[in-house]
Amino acid sequence: MSEITKDQVLAAQQAWGEGIVHIATTHKNGGDFEQAARDHINNLYSYESGPVLFKPTLAAKVQFRGTFDEALSYFVATNGVCPEDGGFAIKGWTAVRWENHNVYTNGNTAMAMGNYFFTNPEGEEVKVEYTFGYALNGAGNAKIVLHHSSVPYAG
Repeated sequence: MSEITKDQVLAAQQAWGEGIVHIATTHKNGGDFEQAARDHINNLYSYESGPVLFKPTLAAKVQFRGTFDEALSYFVATNGVCPEDGGFAIKGWTAVRWENHNVYTNGNTAMAMGNYFFTNPEGEEVKVEYTFGYALNGAGNAKIVLHHSSVPYAG
């Protein structure tokens, strides 16, 4: 059994942020953003191997997204699975920046917690808190098995 490394987690985070920007850019340019989102989910999440614990930021009625189709709905709101979705990944994000509070590795799994910042089309950053869990798949790639995001407490 391979052991996951912090570098693999950082690479997965980078790929996730680049994927969100790619989906937004593809949407803006009139391309097949749904396919871009499908590729993003297939490449980075572990739905093909088993359960994924996904609690997105902007979800109230269907809080948890345990299936591929529910994740796709959250990202691009095209398949009608969760009518509350507005398509998080098609909001025009131009950059994603990660600030890890900590990355913990243990065998073939890892967890990371911190803040990530999404740059909107006006150039402003939106801060979101996250906890992600990763597991190595059979090919030795770090895949997301836990994704929890929330807006910071306003006080």
